[in-house]
Amino acid sequence: MHNEPLAFRMRPLTLDEVVGHQDFIGPTTALYKMIHNGHVPSMLLYGEPGIGKTSIANAIAGSSKLPFFALNATRAGKKDVEDIVQEARISGKVLLFLDEIHRFNKLQQDTLLPHVENGSIVLIGATTENPYHDVNPAIRSRCGEIYQLKRLTIENIIALIQKALADDKRGLGKYHFALTEKQIELIAGAANGDARKALTLLESIYYASDEVDGQTIAADHIIEHLSSRIGVYGDKKGSHFYNLLSALQKSVRGSDTNAALYYLAHLLEIGDLVAVSRRLLVMAYEDIGLANPATGPHVLAAVQAAERLGLPEARIPLANAVIEMCLASKSNSAIVAIDAAIAAIHEGKTGDIPHHLRDAHYGGAKDLGHVGYQYPHHTPIGTFGGWVDQQYLPDELVGTEFYQPVIAGEEKRMAGIYEKLKSFHQHKK
Repeated sequence: MHNEPLAFRMRPLTLDEVVGHQDFIGPTTALYKMIHNGHVPSMLLYGEPGIGKTSIANAIAGSSKLPFFALNATRAGKKDVEDIVQEARISGKVLLFLDEIHRFNKLQQDTLLPHVENGSIVLIGATTENPYHDVNPAIRSRCGEIYQLKRLTIENIIALIQKALADDKRGLGKYHFALTEKQIELIAGAANGDARKALTLLESIYYASDEVDGQTIAADHIIEHLSSRIGVYGDKKGSHFYNLLSALQKSVRGSDTNAALYYLAHLLEIGDLVAVSRRLLVMAYEDIGLANPATGPHVLAAVQAAERLGLPEARIPLANAVIEMCLASKSNSAIVAIDAAIAAIHEGKTGDIPHHLRDAHYGGAKDLGHVGYQYPHHTPIGTFGGWVDQQYLPDELVGTEFYQPVIAGEEKRMAGIYEKLKSFHQHKK
């Protein structure tokens, strides 16, 4: 058996061997044609681990025939970069694949960037983090395109597994390893779009299989056991994690219960209960808001229960909270209103607090004119409680409305009260 892992051996050697990603590097794309015509542009490849960034860089190198070097920004030092710069001077042009490019420090950049700019080094950077957030603008500006790679489909992964099973030189072809169509589909599904996971799992299954009559046969229970042990991709600080949080909130906001539960499940598998709980609380007040005021306390209770229970039991109260929010009436009027008030302050729309609203709990307040406040509770108005017609906003802002009710759920009743009180009010511009 080979010393290198199967996932390493099966990396494509040319663009025509790339599985998936045909939308940006397939034979009909501009990038494919440029490379085959001898022009390789600097670029950034952005996507999840195992999605094919390194494989594509290798394939580009194999198709371009440029001298190829690979560095990882977390381990490379200034000397490594200087060596490649020197090679570029000798060869005229080299291709550099820089993995984890978002970790590139300023000293490395200062050494490399002038040579990327003059074209002697063609840079292919790879990152799992959003390049607009985490990659230095100086690097981004020198890379003509940023390609966001999509997760491979099950069909792509099946094609990759079949290719590995058939390949006599780099794959498992010469070992007479047989898998049924159903077994291949199970492996492909477990890989969840990750080519590296698929090939690593395939190799593990091979080693756990038995040889029968000259043929290696994998037992179903072995495949099911190993497939179930594949972890969900994601970490607590990466871009994918924040994308999951965003997808959860947008699914709840869109009242899609099943999508929201899917993203909640993914987040809980990653294991950051604190971040998930915090986001759920925000959503209760940002997206459900005044349309269903009881939702906030309900979600808080669910979050507190989850914190006491811990995972895996925490999934139960949190699922309750997510389903309730999905199916609740929704209003964002509160966040829109407070953001409008904050924006007004930033725009300089301020004024003096009316004298009758200022603190008067001290001797001398009357001498300063802090008088005239009318206590609303002394003037009942129907079943509402108490209300008096007096000015609360500064003179410069009288008549300004930050709050615009959403006619939904419980807020419909509140909107009626709001409009009624406005009709009583005489302090308008």
